[in-house]
Amino acid sequence: MVDQSIAGPAKANASEGDRSGRARIVVLLLCLGLAIAVMLSLTSGASDASAVNVIGGWLVGIIPGDAALNARDSLIVYDIRLPRVILGMLVGAALAVSGAVMQGLFRNPLADPGLIGVSAGSSLGAVAVIVLSGTVLAPLAALLGTLALPLAAFFGGLATTLVLYQVATRGGQTSVATMLLAGIALSALAMALTGILIFVADDRQLRDLTFWSLGSLGGATWAKIASVGPVIVLALTAMPFLARGLNALALGEATAGHLGIPVQRLKYTAIIGVSAAVGASAAVSGGIGFVGIVVPHLLRLLIGPDNRWLLPASALLGASLLLLADAVARTMVAPAELPIGIVTAISGAPFFLWILLRKRGVIDL
Repeated sequence: MVDQSIAGPAKANASEGDRSGRARIVVLLLCLGLAIAVMLSLTSGASDASAVNVIGGWLVGIIPGDAALNARDSLIVYDIRLPRVILGMLVGAALAVSGAVMQGLFRNPLADPGLIGVSAGSSLGAVAVIVLSGTVLAPLAALLGTLALPLAAFFGGLATTLVLYQVATRGGQTSVATMLLAGIALSALAMALTGILIFVADDRQLRDLTFWSLGSLGGATWAKIASVGPVIVLALTAMPFLARGLNALALGEATAGHLGIPVQRLKYTAIIGVSAAVGASAAVSGGIGFVGIVVPHLLRLLIGPDNRWLLPASALLGASLLLLADAVARTMVAPAELPIGIVTAISGAPFFLWILLRKRGVIDL
């Protein structure tokens, strides 16, 4: 017979530890928040184009109005804002989920996709195209046209990841510690090569480099979505299947192996998935920081560390936050536009400092 004085606290602790009910509510609220963020993004901008007129144009005859005005609004909403919204959702979800996976893989809530050098490799590829498109890379730029920049950024990040994996793998085993150190070294090397290219760039190229390095969704087109969308969607679809393995990995690699988790395959899949998602995102949006750190950590405080809920919730919150940041970037100095990386840095950097102070015990919550 179980002592009720013992069973009572145990039952209470179990109910406190199980946050699945709260996680379901949070996910539903995040779905609603994403829908609101999409509507705000479709209606925000320097132009007063109305999404209502566009919907009325689709529902022929239901909402009467000026045909020319409806055509103008349709052009702005469908060809400019809607691709931007879709790209923002893809990039925000990719960065947030990649951050959650990296934090689970390194078992550190301050881990970021930039640790493995993907962002630095993507930047090197993009900068090389911007600076050398008129000289060494002129034939490639002429052949690929507007796709040259995103493809170069994507393959730059992928090449960095492959080199990193080869360095960190010995005897069929990948060392997370070696991967971290090698990622820092490769990032430094890529940034040094990027610095050389920036040094030889002219004034026009420097302006392009500055805007691209701070991140923007301003160049969103249906062609860019078609080029990177399948890669991001495939990575986002595959990452939730890592949730069980990442949960077990929190207990340590040896324990995860005893639980039947293929640890080496888990590491390899996580690295490739993060590289594909972040590389493809950087290829079309440039460098956008802090989303991969802030979103997973905030959700971990709300719903706990269970990656079965953390990964999909990160995708929803990351997409919503990036859309809201983009709406602020478009309207704050309209008709000009702020780089979105400035907005995410202004909001993310204080939160990051708060995390550091809280972990050091300066802030007790």
